[in-house]
Amino acid sequence: MFKGILIEKDEHGLRAALKDIDDGALPEGNVTVRVAASTLNYKDGLAITGKSPVVRKFPMVPGIDLAGTVEASSHPDWQVGDAVVLNGWGVGEGHWGGLAEKARLNGDWLVPLPPAFTPAQAMAIGTAGYTAMLCVLALERHGVKPSDGEIAVTGAAGGVGSVAVALLAKLGYTVAAVTGRPQEADYLKQLGAATVLDRGDFNQPGKPLAKERWAGAVDTVGSHTLANVCASTTYGGVVTACGLAGGFDLPATVMPFILRGVTLAGVDSVMAPKALRLQAWQRLATDLDLAKLGLITRTISLAEAIPVAQQLLDGQVRGRVVVQIAA
Repeated sequence: MFKGILIEKDEHGLRAALKDIDDGALPEGNVTVRVAASTLNYKDGLAITGKSPVVRKFPMVPGIDLAGTVEASSHPDWQVGDAVVLNGWGVGEGHWGGLAEKARLNGDWLVPLPPAFTPAQAMAIGTAGYTAMLCVLALERHGVKPSDGEIAVTGAAGGVGSVAVALLAKLGYTVAAVTGRPQEADYLKQLGAATVLDRGDFNQPGKPLAKERWAGAVDTVGSHTLANVCASTTYGGVVTACGLAGGFDLPATVMPFILRGVTLAGVDSVMAPKALRLQAWQRLATDLDLAKLGLITRTISLAEAIPVAQQLLDGQVRGRVVVQIAA
């Protein structure tokens, strides 16, 4: 038996509870992992509360991230005792995830835990930080350099935004953090933001083209915010889009793209190929200031994950939430 959060659904609705689960209930997979730490992402909050139908089958153990140690393996890449990390691949939605003491997985989904990180530190980064690194890599691939000008980060006080601010600042970029939480201005400046801007200036309908300001951007919000960021991006600038906290619509025009040569680069973390995942984690090990993780991170127990999931959706959580599972 092992402890885990189990989401069940019946005629009375959906409910999530911390339960004792029999090992025999674990799904199919060629690697079993003893989970040391997991985390709460926005998608986990949606799954646990049932606010959005992200869970595709029941019962389900949520948790799109995990870090731990291989306990059993028939996969050629993994041996008992290997330290591993998992992000995405539909885990926590269609396959049991990381908010439990054990997980059984497809070994192709795993990457090695970089020696620079403990499992808890890897989960302080989690899918949010790994996604932020994918955005930085996309900016670099498109040639955006620190000398080119300001980089906007929207949803800056959230998980992806917080890590993006810290990464970009460490790499020498000038970061403008956009947030709806003005009380987090000092926090964002500690992470490295040069400027903190009010979300209210971005989340309403704007002009097709606005004054050029951003050499690049990391957008976690979507909707009007993304449209306004694109409208203010400088000639040849690059906007990476990785989130939809403000909506999945894009009420924009083609003007920034055909008159200023702006690039809108989509960033997906869930199904990203293994080579890109490895590159992202290798870069996180060298480019993320671990001292900043303490500012970004709150640690909770597995039992606390259910109430904190609601706080996350209510916008009451800044940065990252690590769920400590192993003692």
